[in-house]
Amino acid sequence: MDAKKKIALITGGSRGLGKNMALAIAKKGFDVVLTYHSQQGEAEAVVAQIEQLGQKAAALQLDTGAVSSFEPFSQQLTAVLGNTFAADRFDFLVNNAGIGGNSPIGQTNEAEFDQLVNIHFKGVLFLTEQLLPLLNDGGRIINISSGLARFTSPGRAVYGSLKGAVETLTLYMAKELGPRGITVNVVAPGAIETDFSGGVVRDNPDVNRHIASITALGRVGLPDDIGGVVAFLCTDDARWINAQRIEVSGGMNL
Repeated sequence: MDAKKKIALITGGSRGLGKNMALAIAKKGFDVVLTYHSQQGEAEAVVAQIEQLGQKAAALQLDTGAVSSFEPFSQQLTAVLGNTFAADRFDFLVNNAGIGGNSPIGQTNEAEFDQLVNIHFKGVLFLTEQLLPLLNDGGRIINISSGLARFTSPGRAVYGSLKGAVETLTLYMAKELGPRGITVNVVAPGAIETDFSGGVVRDNPDVNRHIASITALGRVGLPDDIGGVVAFLCTDDARWINAQRIEVSGGMNL
């Protein structure tokens, strides 16, 4: 398949890091399907930006924490692939969608736990399973983790643990999907200036300064620091990178 015809699916692509990933992937000459949870207007704006770059794009609603919605989503995706992209499969799956979670040990309730599990682990596994028949052999899966799977921050125990689970899951995916020529890798951002977790890294000067002080490169990360790494993993130059955890944190907490 010609490189310009390849298609990426990015969950949570309407804002923040997902938006940056979508635009960076489009700049590599790939078409993009992005999902959004509730911000349809923001998602359509990203689609328009991708189209301005000369690529095709579409936005679909998806709750990545609702496994029961995955089968109808795959049917909707199949229709969009045919109608918008003249394709029956796609090439790159980026499991990016997520929410912040601040739940100190001793104060975590079951509802918070279940929501985080459903979005950050259960959803990643079962959405990938659902979409495997639509993913081309020789394709790529990129799971988004976090620096919090390597270092700790009080209140992030459940979130960080689930990202650690995704990193282990990635190894198993790489092993089991290897016969199809599909590579599976993890990108683990450090603290980034976005609206994630209420925008605390971006908007709280004390938090921003503290993170900069514990980062080797002396500043907080920006969305542009992340999207290009994900886009690179979709290119042929990254074809021999497999089952790897790539932390993109500027050297945080070394």
